[in-house]
Amino acid sequence: MEYITAFVIGGLICSAVQILLDRTKMMPGRVMVLLVCAGAVLGFIGVYKPFQEFAGAGASVPLLGFGNVLWQGVKEAVEKNGFIGVFMGGFKASAVGISAALIFGYLASFVFEPKMKK
Repeated sequence: MEYITAFVIGGLICSAVQILLDRTKMMPGRVMVLLVCAGAVLGFIGVYKPFQEFAGAGASVPLLGFGNVLWQGVKEAVEKNGFIGVFMGGFKASAVGISAALIFGYLASFVFEPKMKK
């Protein structure tokens, strides 16, 4: 049942984002920033954690989850190190995910050949 819930919630998030892209003039980069900021704000007000516990990977994998991870990292670093935690917390919390994206992207560049747009 966890897989079905994660699939449905993740699909609903992706569907909402696709509707936003199709029905507005917002560029994909702005929508991505909106999602990350929304995840951080939802984490700040305390709504995201219960939502993530219910939805599992359906809520933690999309960009909303990345924003929440950044927020949690900043919150913990500020509690531990004070004001300097604002600058280091997000990087520390998200380092594994960002590193994995870079490494797998680099490895994929060996497998696939890019095509230039004409």
